Amino acid sequence: MKKLRVGVVGVGHIGTNHARIYSELASTADFTAIYDLDSGRANSIAKKYGGVAAKSLDEFAELVDAASIATPTNAHHGIALPLLERGKHLLVEKPIAENPQHATALAEMAAKNQLILQVGHVERFNPVLSALESRLTHPRFIEAHRLSPYPNRSTDIGVVLDLMIHDLEIILHLVSSPVQSIDAVGIPVLSKSEDIANARIRFENGCVANVTSSRISPERMRKIRVFQEDAYLSLDYEKQSGEIYRRESGKITRDKVPIDREEPLKQQLVSFIECASTGRQPKVSGFQATAALALAVEITKRIQSP
Repeated sequence: MKKLRVGVVGVGHIGTNHARIYSELASTADFTAIYDLDSGRANSIAKKYGGVAAKSLDEFAELVDAASIATPTNAHHGIALPLLERGKHLLVEKPIAENPQHATALAEMAAKNQLILQVGHVERFNPVLSALESRLTHPRFIEAHRLSPYPNRSTDIGVVLDLMIHDLEIILHLVSSPVQSIDAVGIPVLSKSEDIANARIRFENGCVANVTSSRISPERMRKIRVFQEDAYLSLDYEKQSGEIYRRESGKITRDKVPIDREEPLKQQLVSFIECASTGRQPKVSGFQATAALALAVEITKRIQSP
């Protein structure tokens, strides 16, 4: 089977990591092209990791079969749609677009052209989540915390679309029930949009999720706790570690959750290449990412109009 030609649009912090990893996956794909409005940056990354620094999106499209889009969110739709129209498989960084209408248009175009549209909800490839999924029965209460210092990037969007959306997508996946109600609060501190936010989401099956995100924290934290009838799981995405608490013979027992540590972004790109090469559906499709975006947008509206 002919190796896939892959490239990256947008080589800022995240896109550069995509370029690095693609260059390491030479046995399964050829890293052939980069496109960035900053031609100096594109040339620098191409020199470091290989590929051609394309002078236009049209030239880039001629050089690839599949691509990562790691530009600011407001550019996703304008870049992804013409590439999908030209038959390119895409991995679009999260959030998939800046509004659900654009997101739906991308998902529908990919489906129409029988293309892979994977969205970069990278925590789905964190081994911590696999450990959780294998022990999940019927979640009743979920608590998620995602805190980081101020990033000085991605500030074109609020913390809900920047950070919380990771946890929202995972929670929708784990609970698999329609949302019944949402309560949300948030405040801007260093940005025009909210920098810290909390949402309480009730689902029709009775599960409740309490989600907190901040990008003005002095520390980094990425944790999820899931309570179900027979156990309580506490997992740390950052440290790739976890514990499970069970009730046995009237006592609470605690055990470490065995986790094989991996680089989630690398696993995500390996999966994308496999999906684009074989037609297998990705873990997070355009339609799934659109559902997470719609929930994040609704939470943002509740924050802005309490």
